[in-house]
Amino acid sequence: MFTKLCREIFNQSIDTYHITDRVETPINNPFEKGSIEALLYHKNWIDTVQWHYEDIIRDPEINPVAALVLKRKIDASNQERTDMVEYIDSYFLEKFKGIKVEDNASINTESPAWATDRLSILYLKIYHMRQETTRDGVSESHVEACNKKLNILLEQEKDLTSAMDDLLADMESGKKYMKEYKQMKMYNDDSLNPVLYKDKK
Repeated sequence: MFTKLCREIFNQSIDTYHITDRVETPINNPFEKGSIEALLYHKNWIDTVQWHYEDIIRDPEINPVAALVLKRKIDASNQERTDMVEYIDSYFLEKFKGIKVEDNASINTESPAWATDRLSILYLKIYHMRQETTRDGVSESHVEACNKKLNILLEQEKDLTSAMDDLLADMESGKKYMKEYKQMKMYNDDSLNPVLYKDKK
């Protein structure tokens, strides 16, 4: 099952990051370059680093200049995250290119790679919520509330992985199909973002 592979690789990436727990730690991808395993590991590493960028930038005492530098890093990370999603979707397009699509086949609300993106973030939520249930120096009510949230996240994991497995099975049988929509982001494009093109002739 693809989602089982995701679970193993995403948790490996998250655990490895938290050995140092520093956003500066370089990625050391243990999988063969170009493989789906390497793509999944890289995707989650980006998400994990960005998770901690988002924590840091919310520090009320952060230096404004440092915050701007960090905001640029978050922007770059978002772009890299989107790139990785498209690479993963290309993997699925290649995987299913020979499948005969049924006449009444339907398209899903999101592509397999964007569902994978949601799963990657979900495992980060599970990891950090589980940490909160064992954190020293917090109240019993805090632990109880976090345990309730953790249970909801674990239920969400079951639902999302089941839905993803069903989607991939339907694509493999021709009941569903996918399209690839290349990036339509406008704010990074100096011909589409009015702040960037306003001074150009």
